[in-house]
Amino acid sequence: MNRLAIFDCDGTLVDSGATIHRALAITFEQNGLTLPPAQLTRKVIGLSLAEAMAALLPSAGDHEHRRLAEEYKRAFWTLRAAGEVEEPLFDGVLALLDALEEEGWLLAVATGKSDRGLKHCLQQHDIHARFVSLQTADRHPSKPHPSMVSQAIADAGAAPRTSIVVGDTSFDMAMAVNAGARGIGAGWGYHEPRELLDAGAIAVAERPQDVLELIREHANGPG
Repeated sequence: MNRLAIFDCDGTLVDSGATIHRALAITFEQNGLTLPPAQLTRKVIGLSLAEAMAALLPSAGDHEHRRLAEEYKRAFWTLRAAGEVEEPLFDGVLALLDALEEEGWLLAVATGKSDRGLKHCLQQHDIHARFVSLQTADRHPSKPHPSMVSQAIADAGAAPRTSIVVGDTSFDMAMAVNAGARGIGAGWGYHEPRELLDAGAIAVAERPQDVLELIREHANGPG
C-alpha cells in the first residue's frame, strides 16, 4: 500500500498570510466594511472563501458571503497581475519534500485555494509536478470535510492508515481525523499548537525539518 503525505498550502508550504490579509482588506474597504485585524483574519486561512467570509461576517447571509468571496478572488488576482502577491516557500519545505520522496512517500496537496491559484503558486516554485494529487476548494466542500483527503488517498492508491496530513490549522487536523488519516501540525503556520492538538493532531512540528522525524515516530503506517 502506498504511503501518502498530504500538505495544506497557505501557511504550510507557503507564507501567504500577508497577501491574503491585503486582498481581504481591499475587498472589505470596497464594500464599506471593517476588516478584523490580521491576527484574526489569519484564523480563517484554510477555509474555503465563502466559509471564511461567514466566519469574518457571521451576521451576513449566504448570498453576501458568496458575493464577497468572488470579490476577494478579483482583488487577489488584481494583486497577482500587478506582481504584488507574495507566496514564498517556508524555509525547509523543499528539503522536507525531498526527504519524504527519498523515503518512498507520495505527495499531495489539499487546500482552500482554487485550482488556478494553487497551480500558479506551485508552478512559481517549480514543484507542481511533485504532487500526485491536487485537491482544491473548486471541487470539494470546505475543510474540515474529509472529501479532499479521501480523494487524494484514492488518487495515490494509498489508504487512510498509510496517509498523513501536514497542515497549520485546526481545520486541517480535523479534516485528517474525519478522513481516518493522521495529522501532523505545522507549527510555523497560522494556528497555535494547542489548537492543532485539540483538533486531533498527533504531534506538532516546530519547523518543516522536524516533520519527517515525527512521521517516523508517530505516523509511519505499514507500506
